[in-house]
Amino acid sequence: MTQLEKVLYTAKVHTTGGRDHGVSRSDDGRLDVRLSTPGVLGTGTNPEQLFAAGWAACFEGAIGIAATKRRVTLPADMAIDSEVDLCLRDGAYSLRARLNVSLPGLDREVAQALVDSADQTCPYSKAIRGNVDVAIHLV
Repeated sequence: MTQLEKVLYTAKVHTTGGRDHGVSRSDDGRLDVRLSTPGVLGTGTNPEQLFAAGWAACFEGAIGIAATKRRVTLPADMAIDSEVDLCLRDGAYSLRARLNVSLPGLDREVAQALVDSADQTCPYSKAIRGNVDVAIHLV
């Protein structure tokens, strides 16, 4: 950690069992989920769904920051549909991800500027840039 860096929050989660019948619990008890492998019968979620939810929520917050800076009122029905693919190629696993951002009622240029700004602000977007095949669409 550099001297200029300030930690705003640390998520602490304990996981056992991995994606096959695992469990993840946060230290504050707010997260308590069963895990299961994607595409098989099970009652749990999977890491790809958790990532999709986290990225979409973070990205929506980043859109809010961009809108505040530009003094743009966001529509109440703003929504993000996120998709995260677990891929296998030549025996190696990877991710591919998409965000479909809906900002109904906003001028398309304004909405696109907010999305572009959010992509530069969102920590999830920064973390996967250059590591994951990403597509972000304004729908």
